[in-house]
Order: sequence, then C-alpha cells, then structure tokens
Amino acid sequence: MTHASPDTATGKTHSLIDSKLAMGWMHTARFFTTAAQLNQLPRVEVPEIAFVGRSNAGKSTAINTLTQQKQLAFASKKPGRTQHINLFALGKQGVTDAVLADLPGYGYAAVSRSDKERWQRVMLNYLMSRESLSAVVLLCDPRLGLTELDEALLEAIRPRVEAGLKFLILLTKSDKLTRAEQAKILSITKLNAGGGEVRLFSALKKQGVDDVAQLLWHWCHPEGLPAAPAVAQATTIATEPEQNQP
Repeated sequence: MTHASPDTATGKTHSLIDSKLAMGWMHTARFFTTAAQLNQLPRVEVPEIAFVGRSNAGKSTAINTLTQQKQLAFASKKPGRTQHINLFALGKQGVTDAVLADLPGYGYAAVSRSDKERWQRVMLNYLMSRESLSAVVLLCDPRLGLTELDEALLEAIRPRVEAGLKFLILLTKSDKLTRAEQAKILSITKLNAGGGEVRLFSALKKQGVDDVAQLLWHWCHPEGLPAAPAVAQATTIATEPEQNQP
C-alpha cells in the first residue's frame, strides 16, 4: 500500500510506502559485519545508507528506534570510544535489499587526538569513495545546531550530493524543545541543508519515526516497487573486501 507524498524540493509527488510497511521493513535489520578499517568492509551491491554524527547526537538510539530493536546499534557508555563501522542488512525473507552503516561518532573530547585524526581519515575516505553509498543521514542535536565538524562533513560529501547522493539531517532529541524552538531550528537547518532533507526526530516521543522510515525505504526503492527477484543475488553480499585504504 502506497500513498502520494509531496516533494518539497521539486513540488512533485512520489509514491511512498505505507508507514506500517516501511517500519516493518526497518524491523528486518540484522547485524551483518563490523570493520575497524575501511579496507575490511565487504562490497555490497545494494543501496547503503550511512548514519553519521557527533558522539552524543543520539545516533545509536535513532537507529534502534527506527529498527524497533533495543540493542541493534551499540551505544557506548563512553561516547566516542566505539571505533568500528558496523553494517546491518535490511530486507524481508532473507533477501537483502539495503544496508545501514553505523559510523563511529566524532568530536568527543575524551578521545585522543591521534584516534580522532585516524577516524576522520577513515570516515572521509568512506564518504568519498564507498561505491555502494547512496545516502547519508547526519544526526544533529538541535540545541547545538550544525557544528563546524557537521558542516565540514556536509562540505566533504557535496560533490557526491551533486552527483545524486541523498542526505538527510535528522534533528534528534526534538522533544527537549518547545514547538516554537522546533519550528525555528527546522527553518534554520533547511536553509543550511544545501538541498538535503531535514526532519525533527524524537526517540522518546516517536516524532518523525514513521516519516524517516518511509523516506529511507523510498531512497532504497526509487521505483516504488518491492525487491525484484534479481536483487536476490545481492543477498550474497560479497565477502571480498574493498581495496580502499584508511
């Protein structure tokens, strides 16, 4: 079941999957692999959506809320300590039609400078060269707004955005703001989004959850159709690692 939804950027409408079906698809997320180095990541032949953001932006909570799984994404008690790229496969009946990539949080002061610099290189290389990357979800605490690191990340992916990479700025913890504050930060962030999507999101109040699930499904299924049989070949996600170096 689908319904028409307006595209605010183009004024056109596109068919979005029913929110319950989109949430059901998100719920199929399961752990696939983890990598400490970029060249350890396997190649994938399906759309890959990367979740990135500062260490305390609520990234793990957002992933767990969207997938309706309490511990799918690991939230370290010490923000910034988790330094692996974790991949999660999506798709019903064992057919993988998309992959979520959970990238390490950045910008936390307790992490050594050398670790920060190493992971900045890894993340930059990933965002610039990962062939299967089709969308980026940047999580941002609306009380802080877009930081210099967030803006640097958006600038780094700009060439790929111009080439068709989708991106979404997710304003997490929106329940901590008044309605007036929400409207203000939403407006400001849209002006700075450079053509990307912007959504308010609250894991506590479930604000924006259905909408984001629908958007991600649509990005991974641009024709608005369920996974075709040919995609089944992609379920055997290649075990040959990418050759990119961190």
